[in-house]
Amino acid sequence: MSAATAPTAGRKTLAVLLLVPALAALVLWTFAWPAARIAPRDLPVGVAGPAAAADGFARELGRHEGAFEVHRYEDAAAARSAVENREVYGAVVVTPAGPELLTASAGSPVVAGLLREAVTGRAAAEGRTVPVTDVVALPSGDPRGAVLGASLLPLAIAGAATGAATVLLGLRGARGAATLVGASVLAGLTGAALAHGWLGALTGNVWAEAGVLSLTVLAIGATFAGLATALGRPGFGLAAVLTILAGNAFSGMSSAPELLPSGIGLLGQWLPPGAGGTALRSVAYFDGAAAGGPLLVLSLWSAAGLAALAFGGRRRTAPAPVPAPAPVPTAAG
Repeated sequence: MSAATAPTAGRKTLAVLLLVPALAALVLWTFAWPAARIAPRDLPVGVAGPAAAADGFARELGRHEGAFEVHRYEDAAAARSAVENREVYGAVVVTPAGPELLTASAGSPVVAGLLREAVTGRAAAEGRTVPVTDVVALPSGDPRGAVLGASLLPLAIAGAATGAATVLLGLRGARGAATLVGASVLAGLTGAALAHGWLGALTGNVWAEAGVLSLTVLAIGATFAGLATALGRPGFGLAAVLTILAGNAFSGMSSAPELLPSGIGLLGQWLPPGAGGTALRSVAYFDGAAAGGPLLVLSLWSAAGLAALAFGGRRRTAPAPVPAPAPVPTAAG
């Protein structure tokens, strides 16, 4: 080894030794910090019943400053409808016989357990029991929501692989867009067949579920392809941070966006994995209620990425302008 190459090799070694711990710390912080700070923050819950009794229960929830966003409903039917439409995660119905709790474990098993503990724990201390009704329960094929919670990472990997392969294979313009869309549709159909048909973890309309899965893969794949087309290799790294790293860690799928630190849950819902997970939960268990916003987010990411891919393709394949021929001088007569 020459004296000139030794310092270069040493610098590369030092760069690796510094980069790997920094990357490990970043990944650990991204996933562990939100998980370690889980707590209700403006968690929407409902209270229904006679005004005096319901006001008392609302004040009781309000003592937890910033934890709950209380919605008032006239009766149990209105509260149940709000839970089914994903307006609230659960509701307390105050009756002459005492409070009753409505939950939706399909919306978030963690929130359902939190509400059950908060409402029934106080009653148990007073020697009373609180009836609990799971209005929208998780299916028997996925009683703890584990399949749904674990679905984001495979979707992110599928989208990343599709987008990266499209760019690395040199597919641009309409051909590249068609490849992304076709692969995403096939991935969505495969995912729905496995999660709905085989595992029984999804119980909604299978075609709607396949559509959401396809759009999620497309949004992630288009993000990879679009950023890589626009920025080159750094685009792959930025797309990985947005989708695989922050997108999964900030999605709130294993708990709920309102349980993550302030701002993190909202950010996660503007990234493709969080929007895709929320939309999938809506179509799988709530007949599509509250799916409009997440579907719009996925559509915007998909459109932006496909546009960047198409524009980059035209820019790279456009023929160079042919210079006009220089005039030929003529001999003087």
